[in-house]
Amino acid sequence: MNIAVVGLGYVGLSNAVLLAQHNHVIAVDVAADRVDAVNARLCPIVDADLEDYLQTRDLDLSATLDLDQACAGADFVLVATPTNYDPTTNYFDTSSVEAVIAQVTRINPQAIIIIKSTIPVGFTQAMRDRFGTDNIIFSPEFLREGKALHDNLHPSRIVVGEKSMLGQVISQLLRQGAIRQDIETVLTDPAEAEAIKLFANTYLAMRVAFFNELDSYALHRGLETRQIIDGISLDPRIGNHYNNPSFGYGGYCLPKDTKQLLANYSDVPQNMITAIVDANRTRKDFLADQIIAMQPRTVGIYRLVMKASSDNFRQSAIQGIMKRIKAKGIEVVIYEPTLGAPDFFGSQVLADLDEFKSRCSVIIANRKSPNLADVEEKIFTRDIYGVD
Repeated sequence: MNIAVVGLGYVGLSNAVLLAQHNHVIAVDVAADRVDAVNARLCPIVDADLEDYLQTRDLDLSATLDLDQACAGADFVLVATPTNYDPTTNYFDTSSVEAVIAQVTRINPQAIIIIKSTIPVGFTQAMRDRFGTDNIIFSPEFLREGKALHDNLHPSRIVVGEKSMLGQVISQLLRQGAIRQDIETVLTDPAEAEAIKLFANTYLAMRVAFFNELDSYALHRGLETRQIIDGISLDPRIGNHYNNPSFGYGGYCLPKDTKQLLANYSDVPQNMITAIVDANRTRKDFLADQIIAMQPRTVGIYRLVMKASSDNFRQSAIQGIMKRIKAKGIEVVIYEPTLGAPDFFGSQVLADLDEFKSRCSVIIANRKSPNLADVEEKIFTRDIYGVD
């Protein structure tokens, strides 16, 4: 097949590499440095499997800035452009996806458009109505940043929002390059596929929020969090996964997807979805108050990234803590080697880890690191199990 993949973030690039094992793939991005990197077989994001496949595998993959060129002869166009949450409209900003659909339907109306970007419930049908075509399909992704290609090679499931033979063709296309063979496949109507994505991520956010609120209770009451979590996690209905306390759920997906689902509930009675969104803000308020009560002279932020083996700090929970501390007039300095800038929102970024350690009276870290072992007495973290 001839396939165009639009967007070279972790979703688009991992899908491009997956598909390029057996198909002719042209990837498109607006950033020239990402296009140049892929053409040089260098990985523009942090993902060990992507780095390996780009450098060692025989991939029929090229990249370009020219969307028209990529889409002109494509059988399928996979769209993986950003859909950031707009707090003004309380809705996803789907303008980049809509622009790609408009251009593809004009250049190549026969192409099947597969949306991988996260979208509101009802978006696919709205696009079909607007552009007068049923060739627009939504297939949600369930990928972890830093392990995106691994999750495409070993998918937990494949969901395609199309119940016809075309849905089976798309599912087989996604299955073709995977290593795992026994992949559960679900073909649904378009809106149901959109809902699967939003409800899955909101459930994960709920689980994060639950264990964070358990930790807040224990911290406030002087109880040992780990003893409680160890005990309840032995219940097989609960399990011992996704149970490590943190500063809150963050990253590219969970904050925006929970808010979008809440917006989709505008005319539906609910309590829990609001609580999940509110819990994340409450957690940051509570932990920031704990740090402020320590009356630190200078607070150090150890890493802005969401988790280990990642270069992404979009919506990272530690930033929420940082903003609350700064609002009290406390000096904040940052150690983030991936940033490459002298400051971040008015706070100094230190490149030297030893200088960072000596400057700070308290160092907050969403996740523990061996790099901080020598200043353990300064560390404030809620990481219990040492996992993301």
